[in-house]
Amino acid sequence: MTLTYLDLSSDQRDVLDSLPFDGNHLISGPPGSGKSLLAAQRAVMLALTGTPAVLLTRSHLLHQSLASTVHALGPRDRGLRVATAHSWLADWYGPKAPRTEDGWYDWSAFYERAADADLDPGLTLIVDEGQDLPPGFYRLCRLLGARVTVFADECQRLTDTNSTLAEIVQRLGNCTRLELDGNRRNTRQIAALAAHFHTGLGLPVLPERDGPPPRVHRLPDRGAADLLVTLAQRHPEHTIGVIVNSKHTQFSLLSSLERRAPRLKPQLYTSQAIGGRYRTLDLARPGIVLVHRASAKGLGFDTVVIPDTHTDASVDPTSAALRMTYYVLATRARHELHLAYEGETEPPLLAQIGPGELVRG
Repeated sequence: MTLTYLDLSSDQRDVLDSLPFDGNHLISGPPGSGKSLLAAQRAVMLALTGTPAVLLTRSHLLHQSLASTVHALGPRDRGLRVATAHSWLADWYGPKAPRTEDGWYDWSAFYERAADADLDPGLTLIVDEGQDLPPGFYRLCRLLGARVTVFADECQRLTDTNSTLAEIVQRLGNCTRLELDGNRRNTRQIAALAAHFHTGLGLPVLPERDGPPPRVHRLPDRGAADLLVTLAQRHPEHTIGVIVNSKHTQFSLLSSLERRAPRLKPQLYTSQAIGGRYRTLDLARPGIVLVHRASAKGLGFDTVVIPDTHTDASVDPTSAALRMTYYVLATRARHELHLAYEGETEPPLLAQIGPGELVRG
């Protein structure tokens, strides 16, 4: 069997080929550097060489995206499982895995179970968006003797239970580190805007690809649906990710779109759905996809719309958490980025950005 190198640059392929099959590895890189694609490629490569592997992520929606990528890369009988970290941990522990108030598991109970378990010398895990898993997860991996490859960027943390790169290395023990560079997702204009929200040391290098400047729109009350209909009609071939701050806004926009333009057939994802149309999406289909901010990590859309920036108007614009959120959201866009607000006053986080990088109106 051979591995199909799907859309990899020569630098990305060099990183993939240089990773030993054994040991623990941490690969970090900025948005658009190809971490999710390399995670899928790494998992398939290991499986095709006879090493059953599990590809993990925190987000169920990113799990769907990775499963589609894996499906495109090789044959189905490759001994590769794609799962969320929660579901894999629940399967490993067994029925009634104890949880804690933060939504994760009781790591002490998991450590006790690991101490009594027989080590699996073939346990191989690949983790995408690894900064969103807590340090306790990586300590468990070490206790299990797993071989772990982690792809992460600590400037893209959107959860309270997360790990820094240093914590990942410390919990895994002996761990090699590699860094990816480059931004192959965003245009120069989108990346330049995102740089205003960057919280890490040193700004990522701007990509060369040009595109239209990001725009901010002042909307009338409940005017977001009109903006979305206009964008969908203007770019019928685009995937349009609409990233919002509440479940209420998601369903309100869905109702408005289905009433005004039912032919658009918008999709909506919520992590609270256990199945059906709000759980399983076709992320490759052009059109509108309504997602919550917490589910946006690792995804990419041709056009991204953040229609409710006014919900952050009262938040300190210097807040690292707020800036990191907008850094993640802005960098989901491949070609166009639109931000919008309701009310008379532009949110402070956006008002401080000059007209050369953010067009008004």
